Amino acid sequence: MYLCLCIMRSKFTVAVFMLLAAGCGSTGGRASSAAGVPEQTSDPVYYTYRVKAVYPHAVDSYTQGLQYADGYMWEGTGMKGESRLLRTDLQSGVSEVIYALPSRFFGEGIALLGDRIYQLTWEEGTAFVYDRSTLRKTGELYYNGEGWGLATDGGKLYMTDGTNHIYRLNPDTFEREGTISVTLKGQPVHYLNEIEWIDGHIWANVYLTDTIVIIDPSTGRVTGVIDLGGLLPKEEYTPQTDVLNGIAYDADGKRIFVTGKNWSGLFEIEIVER
Repeated sequence: MYLCLCIMRSKFTVAVFMLLAAGCGSTGGRASSAAGVPEQTSDPVYYTYRVKAVYPHAVDSYTQGLQYADGYMWEGTGMKGESRLLRTDLQSGVSEVIYALPSRFFGEGIALLGDRIYQLTWEEGTAFVYDRSTLRKTGELYYNGEGWGLATDGGKLYMTDGTNHIYRLNPDTFEREGTISVTLKGQPVHYLNEIEWIDGHIWANVYLTDTIVIIDPSTGRVTGVIDLGGLLPKEEYTPQTDVLNGIAYDADGKRIFVTGKNWSGLFEIEIVER
């Protein structure tokens, strides 16, 4: 089923690439909203990157969620029978398995908020909840639809489901309290995957691409597009190497980290305007 879904998603890859690349050098314009009222659009800022440091990352970690907190890199991994919640020492890459999900669950995004750690699952509609101090699983919360990425602004949770929507969630109940519809120059940006809250914006991996989009949560508009093509050196590729996925932010140190599914490295980057 997973392979079939990947094939289905891949049919849209070219369209996604064209949308994200469109507008380089254009002057922007106007688009009609669903209500027929013209919506003002503008070009995002396009970025490339500079690698500041590289840290070890386990090649058997199918990265679905990533967050830096409490001096550790926290990671949620996927695939049935292999989904885990990990706490990793950044410098050494040594990981502690906090919880191994039952084999029927496909792990997805994670977020640490208050005294809790949350971990989504893909199609099972279940979020696992852990105590941040004891690292023990304390319960489950439930939601409709698929779970992909998860992030927090320090008060609420934000969840993606592979569409162009980001849902604002009540962290106690997982009830949806709002929806952010993400657009780039008036067009929806689908396949939003892993997300991170960085300095008042939501950064999102776009599945099947080397692109991260920077989103204004108040409007849903993409204000920045980051091209991370070539980040993982070709000599580091293996048959298991998969797509870019995973964004983490060290708010105190102002450090941005990115990685990918089954990648050998976790990269601290600085974005550079083109």
